[in-house]
Amino acid sequence: GERHHVFSQSCIWYGECGIAAGDKRYNCKYSGPPKPLPKDGYDLVQELCPGLFFGNVSLCCDVQQLRTLKNNLQLPLQFLSRCPSCFYNLMNLFCELTCSPHQSQFLNVTATEDYFDPETKQMKTNVKELQYCIGQSFASAMYNACRDVEAPSSNDKALGLLCGKDADACNATNWIEYMFNKDNGQAPFTITPIFSDLPILGMEPMENTTKGCNESVDEVTGPCSCQDCAIVCGPKPQPPPPPVPWRILGLDAMYVIMWITYMAFLFVFFGALFAVWCYRKRYFVSEYTPIDSNTAFSVNARDRGEASCCDPLGAAFDSCLRRMFTKWGSFCVRNPVCVIFFSLVFIAVSSSGLAFVQLTTNPVDLWSAPNSQARLEKKYFDTRFGPFFRTEQLIIQAPNTSVHIYEPYPTGTNVPFGPPLNKDILHQVLDLQIAIEGITASYNNETVTLQDICVAPLSPSNKNCTILSVLNYFQNSHSVLDHKIGDDFFVYADYHTHFLYCIRAPASLNDTSMLHDPCLGTFGGPVFPWLVLGGYDDQNYNNATALVITFPVNNYYNNTEKLQRAEAWEKEFINFVKNYQNPNLTISFTAERSIEDELNRESNSDVFTIGISYAVMFVYISLALGHIQSCGRFLVDSKISLGIAGILIVLSSVACSLGIFSYMGMPLTLIVIEVIPFLVLAVGVDNIFILVQTYQRDERLQEETLDQQLGRIIGEVAPTMFLSSFSETSAFFFGALSVMPAVHTFSLFAGLAVLIDFLLQITCFVSLLGLDIKRQEKNRLDILCCVRSANDGRGVQASESYLFSFFKNFYAPLLMKDWLRPIVIAMFVGSLSFSIAVMDKVEIGLDQSLSMPKDSYVIDYFKSLGQYLHSGPPVYFVVEEGHDYTSPKGQNMVCGGMGCDNDSLVQQIFNAAELDNYTRIGFAPSSWIDDYFDWIKPQSSCCRLYNATHQFCNASVVDPTCVRCRPLTPEGKQRPQGSDFMKFLPMFLSDNPNPKCGKGGHAAYSSAVSIIGDDMYIGATYFMTYHTVLKTSADFIDAMKKARLIASNITETMSAKGSKRRVFPYSVFYVFYEQYLTIIDDTIFNLGVCLGSIFLVTLAVLGCELWSAVIMCVTIAMILVNMFGVMWWLRISLNAVSLVNLVMSCGISVEFCSHITRAFTMSTKGSRVSRAEEALAHMGSSVFSGITLTKFGGIVVLAFAKSQIFKIFYFRMYLAMVLLGASHGLIFLPVLLSYIGPSVNKAKRQTTQERYKGTERERLLNF
Repeated sequence: GERHHVFSQSCIWYGECGIAAGDKRYNCKYSGPPKPLPKDGYDLVQELCPGLFFGNVSLCCDVQQLRTLKNNLQLPLQFLSRCPSCFYNLMNLFCELTCSPHQSQFLNVTATEDYFDPETKQMKTNVKELQYCIGQSFASAMYNACRDVEAPSSNDKALGLLCGKDADACNATNWIEYMFNKDNGQAPFTITPIFSDLPILGMEPMENTTKGCNESVDEVTGPCSCQDCAIVCGPKPQPPPPPVPWRILGLDAMYVIMWITYMAFLFVFFGALFAVWCYRKRYFVSEYTPIDSNTAFSVNARDRGEASCCDPLGAAFDSCLRRMFTKWGSFCVRNPVCVIFFSLVFIAVSSSGLAFVQLTTNPVDLWSAPNSQARLEKKYFDTRFGPFFRTEQLIIQAPNTSVHIYEPYPTGTNVPFGPPLNKDILHQVLDLQIAIEGITASYNNETVTLQDICVAPLSPSNKNCTILSVLNYFQNSHSVLDHKIGDDFFVYADYHTHFLYCIRAPASLNDTSMLHDPCLGTFGGPVFPWLVLGGYDDQNYNNATALVITFPVNNYYNNTEKLQRAEAWEKEFINFVKNYQNPNLTISFTAERSIEDELNRESNSDVFTIGISYAVMFVYISLALGHIQSCGRFLVDSKISLGIAGILIVLSSVACSLGIFSYMGMPLTLIVIEVIPFLVLAVGVDNIFILVQTYQRDERLQEETLDQQLGRIIGEVAPTMFLSSFSETSAFFFGALSVMPAVHTFSLFAGLAVLIDFLLQITCFVSLLGLDIKRQEKNRLDILCCVRSANDGRGVQASESYLFSFFKNFYAPLLMKDWLRPIVIAMFVGSLSFSIAVMDKVEIGLDQSLSMPKDSYVIDYFKSLGQYLHSGPPVYFVVEEGHDYTSPKGQNMVCGGMGCDNDSLVQQIFNAAELDNYTRIGFAPSSWIDDYFDWIKPQSSCCRLYNATHQFCNASVVDPTCVRCRPLTPEGKQRPQGSDFMKFLPMFLSDNPNPKCGKGGHAAYSSAVSIIGDDMYIGATYFMTYHTVLKTSADFIDAMKKARLIASNITETMSAKGSKRRVFPYSVFYVFYEQYLTIIDDTIFNLGVCLGSIFLVTLAVLGCELWSAVIMCVTIAMILVNMFGVMWWLRISLNAVSLVNLVMSCGISVEFCSHITRAFTMSTKGSRVSRAEEALAHMGSSVFSGITLTKFGGIVVLAFAKSQIFKIFYFRMYLAMVLLGASHGLIFLPVLLSYIGPSVNKAKRQTTQERYKGTERERLLNF
């Protein structure tokens, strides 16, 4: 300031004197006037203290002092130069201290000592301590300008690295006190700051003008960016409030609504019943007449919603179907050899397609559609930047070690260190880590080491593997870990000091303590503390309770040879860690191949379980089909061979379906193999039971041959088989419209298998049945068909099995009792309303650990992952090819530093990271473009060229011919543009970090920027950050949604400014979780389509009986809604596996409902109740023995499966499916029909009566 008097131009020191400590020296006391600076110091003054560069540059410091000042300011320069005004104020503080010509005004020497200079042989005086009077307002302004500056590499505030404590605890006074305290390892002697705005102790305060972080320092630089200066930003973004749950009266709204609806239904239903009852009582019945349900319902048996014009049409269609199937059946029985031969030929030809089978095990193909957004983005990322690496990860705890307290020397607060950060434990972990590096595997007779497959970003000059481990702060070396400085009494610095520094500045190359050890990993990149430590609170990394070690391994896009080498090494790695014994360490681990390995191991162990499950069904079917009247006739009456033939037909239809699609080149998935035989057995066996049991109950009419009898039976039964099979086939084929690969392939295979199964049963099985009956009539034994039975019984008689008589004489009449039917309706509607209420509460997703066997080491890893890890998977925000980075406008759209837009890409991700609980973006992004601008600044020593060749000259090279890339002029200090930008960028991307310059971009960004066409222009680039820890499926789905939201906001902002490029997020897991974003729509679509197609087929096959089709579809819909209720109750989440099961239960429900519905429409009894009773008696037992018992046997075995997926998705869901299907089909549906079933079709009644004229049946029909 010019307000000082002339005589106040006096110094307190000049030049350097004695050694203070190590390489640091005291300054020499001097109280004369300032001296002109020699010319070789002009450059330095211009760079450091441009404010003192005027006149003849008379200062109180010499060139050597300026050099020392520059060295001491290297660290603040690296961290604070992002915000020029902050750095300007800091430089002011130090320049005034070191060089100001008015020093004596605000400095006061308090301690000196004599010093003999050996070079000049003179006595001098060292300045040992002094006071520095700083204006309080200057200090506050300086702190306020710097408080928000980010240190992008460590995702922390820069002051946390420069203040000696956490950034939150830092303020104006303790920051300056720390910088001036000689214990910080930088200051050579103690300077005591005195803060005052008024003169004090005979000193004037130093109050130069300061710059706020929202002001620019000179015409070249702008104000600091929003990221580094909160005042520039405007208000902080607020997360939207979480959606308020929908409540009524403080209870969940769905529960309340469904409860009220149910109550209303009961009221109306029982009211109507009561009204009908009163009506009957008054008009029809005297006290003494028994109430007969026929009279009851003749009242309201008006023809509902059925025009009579449809009646004859329906009847005609029905008799046409019947005649067709009758002729066909007779033909098959007459020519069995021919039919069976052609069936076998067809089976053989189709099944041989299995030779071309392709099995999809790649999880990406299983879970995501080939043209889905995530797949396309993954492909874009993989082709531009190479696929995301494979990870091998260990999580290590030290259970037997306790927390210890570190006491820094000479003063400072005590710091607790967590158990695994004990030095002995660290040495043991380092031994383990070095042992893992030494693992060798062999592939094709050559050895594979970690070195061959690992990610080494600086190769070929530095072949060190990337190992993300806390030990890389010590360069993975036992000796560096043991390095300490101290005397006999005190330890001044050891591994604690180094660790505490490195977690704040992982990219630094000198920890500023007496150790001067680097923190940068041996692979040339920073090791972020949140990646290598686990189980700490907030940001107190020293409290960690677990160490995380990650070995990234190269992944290859379409190169199986190299992939298999990596897999061979991973296999050895897994074996090594499994067998590693160390009582002091608990290790959870995983390798990239672990999940697939465990899945395969599991499938293999479950093959046995599935085998037993099928065997149980086989045995049951072959025994239950036979109708055995006495022990003596056991082998004659049993239908073992027929049962086995039936099952073989079912299985060969599966084989045909797989074969035909394999011919077409459709790949198979495991879901298909596990589920389809199950489904087809359910569907196919049922038809066999109906066929055989109808025959067993039938009597041959007079003058009727066997082929006529079987033809007649098939005419009766085939339409119902046709109805169920055709509904299922169409439901499945429409279900194949789904985009989800698992559901799509399942539906195709299942639809075709059901269709082929029906065709084979209607041809091959009928012929076999005819042969078997001939065998039985000749009394030949089953299986050993050449042997005749001795006891020649009375031929074959129509007989009723016990189950049938139970249904006919006991169950059906009971169910139709007037008091039971309302209760049934009330119960089923109750369970329906409960299921609707919980439908929206079914979880979405698939818990990773469910897909693993219970005894797997991976489950242990998943547990530790959720418990200890603090960072989720990396997420890359990719800017698609073609953005212009060379123009200021284009740069400002993406960068985050000084002069960038407030809504630039980096800034928006930074804002998102502030709200990490909402956005699930955990950390500020690492931005290559901002680091590039810092690197190329002429003030930093990073970018230099050889004067002669203009080749790049690394900062560590000592060579006088190396000059700055850009001059120290106002133009030179601006950002590079146009060709300059492209000229130096490749140098930045190939520069390795070193002690003189920590910003080189080789390790961090060499893959982040793809430069195309001879360094001409920039292709796609990415900005990487990490998600927060994601534990459940819901977290993963939410993280993906939020990342896409952020990216689309950025794309919108950029397109508003004229950029046409899209920004999209990419993370490894998006491909698997994308399905859940649309799974609700998929589920509604799939089930809706299935129900719709079933409705149309039923409508057609039943001969335009609209009402029957509606009732049947309502029942099936009820089964599906109840399935959702069961899923909620058993905690089964909605995903591709459960969706396949829901589509399948839709198919199986058809079996349970269609037979009984059709039997009801065919029945010609008088009232609805008696028709329902007849339908239930005739079809109920077949449905019960055919599906319910068959499936039940098979399903119970699944409960013993090893895999949890089987237990949950197959055992529980199948059990629910069969129980719900059986109860709705055999209890609810008959009761529903007895109330509101379609009225009798008059035309059909006539044709039926004509058909049976003069036979035994006539009596039965009209009784």
